[in-house]
Amino acid sequence: MVQSNASGGHAVWPPPTVSSSSNSTTTEAARTMLRLGWFSTGRGEGSRGLPRLAMDAIGSGELEAEVLFVFCNRDPGEHAGSDEFMDLARSHDIPVVAFSSTRFRRERGAPSLAAVREDFDREVMRRLEGYAPDLCVLAGYGLILGAELCRRYSTLNLHPALPGGPVGTWQQVIWKLIQDDAQEQGTMVHLTTEELDQGPPITYVQFPIRGAAFAPLWEQVRGLPIDDIKTRFGEDLPLFQAIRREGMRLERPLLLETLKAMAAGRLRVEGSRVLDEGGEPVRGLCLNDRVERALARDDGSP
Repeated sequence: MVQSNASGGHAVWPPPTVSSSSNSTTTEAARTMLRLGWFSTGRGEGSRGLPRLAMDAIGSGELEAEVLFVFCNRDPGEHAGSDEFMDLARSHDIPVVAFSSTRFRRERGAPSLAAVREDFDREVMRRLEGYAPDLCVLAGYGLILGAELCRRYSTLNLHPALPGGPVGTWQQVIWKLIQDDAQEQGTMVHLTTEELDQGPPITYVQFPIRGAAFAPLWEQVRGLPIDDIKTRFGEDLPLFQAIRREGMRLERPLLLETLKAMAAGRLRVEGSRVLDEGGEPVRGLCLNDRVERALARDDGSP
């Protein structure tokens, strides 16, 4: 298996094809299991639900992968949610690397983590030196990756917007959609780069935020400035909540179906490029059909 380059290069996954030395035919390199690193702050149920889904799929054989480590930027005892996330990993015999970004910032007397981000990331990389993941997953990771960490690992990020859509937190994305009177929303998995939420898209799902179910919710805020909407309703706004619920319903199966596509070789990463199994560049593969089938299976539908 091609490993992460210790000098800061990316892995290539899946491994490239090789030519047989005994004849002229080209054969696929012996497939090895996709090796993952998992980064999360573990704050909420979503942060724990995503790795739980992946770990269960690995255990059942649905996903041909292994999680080499989970990294949490909180120390044990720092937050109940993070402790639950770390306990989940340990229950699957996955090594946990915990290193508090808050403590790191305070010990250096920095006004914000941004002031010491690169130093923090270097220490994270030092603590992960013994692992060689093919891909790393950011799922509920509350920090922005610095340039060196982006270059060290091929990292997938789950972002609650369509390719080319709003950037920022899921809250910021939803407010922007409401402000722009948007017609559709989605979630994507993209490669992490130094540009926040701007890395090359790998996969996505999309869904309408119009139609019969949404019409009365939009009517409630029609003609109101966005600042007035935020002040009057906040995140309890029914439209805000409806958009969030539908996004959350789709994000877990999207991530799992993306990892399955990577493990099976239907998609691959080479440096900063995303390619299909024929080697053609991909600018975001729509997985609506696969995600809906996965949801139907979970619901027990035929």
